[in-house]
Amino acid sequence: MDLRHLRYFVAIAKHGSFTKAAETLHIEQPPLSQQIKSLETELGVQLFIRSKRGATLTDFGEQLFEKAQTILRLEHQFHLLAKGLSLGEQGRLRIGMAGAVALLPLIPKAIRAFREQWPDIVITLEESNTPALCEALRERRVDLAIVRPPAPDPEIVLHPLFDEPTLIAIPKGHPLSKRHTLKLIDVAKEPFLIFDRSLGPGFYDAIISACQQGGFTPRFGQAAPQITATIPMVAAGLGVAVVPAYLRQIHADGATFHPISGPSPRASISLATLETELTGPSANFHQILLAIGNNN
Repeated sequence: MDLRHLRYFVAIAKHGSFTKAAETLHIEQPPLSQQIKSLETELGVQLFIRSKRGATLTDFGEQLFEKAQTILRLEHQFHLLAKGLSLGEQGRLRIGMAGAVALLPLIPKAIRAFREQWPDIVITLEESNTPALCEALRERRVDLAIVRPPAPDPEIVLHPLFDEPTLIAIPKGHPLSKRHTLKLIDVAKEPFLIFDRSLGPGFYDAIISACQQGGFTPRFGQAAPQITATIPMVAAGLGVAVVPAYLRQIHADGATFHPISGPSPRASISLATLETELTGPSANFHQILLAIGNNN
């Protein structure tokens, strides 16, 4: 069935006249009558009673009129949704976040700003590690992910966001805890608490490289199951850790945080996608991240 025929049917029913409907539709009256005849033949029912006074819906026509209006409303909504999706104003945005990234003040600010500007877009969040999020991108389970580079998959495109400074976390009461800043070499003899490299190879390698530049190779203590877990492990006196600066907001009672002087790693954060050129909600969210990041 041609939706154009339904528009003709509805227009005639509303105006009660083939002539008036033809004027509204900007077509000639004879072709309009022919189109309605074709529709009636296709449906197998008569839609209008024609007379000199105009056109009146038959009983069948009255029953089909409401359904025809519903179909046309759905068609209109369909086009509006398609236009909204193309402009990034409607739809959904599935965001993946590497462990502890959600603690960055930038993230809730960006999500809040995005929702204020595009309230019709449904946002879902998924937290995991960088390799798992890259797999989720490949499987189209998330639209974008905020990760720590590098990406284990060469097909993943990384859009750099910023580099976060790092701090040394040491147990409260440690002889070094009263010092404001520390060098990495100051904690060279302490057990180093660090996450498994597979969870964030870029940050892991940056920590090891900075220690080596500082003149030593770290002595590893107990492995942390994730980056955020290093803070309570430090507070428990299991060792020291190098952590992104934003993790100090965890406020573990048994840990102190110290800026690093001399060689220090940076915790890089990037937006990971499958596309080089972002479009729709992903592009809009990326722009908000950049704008907020540049203002901080």
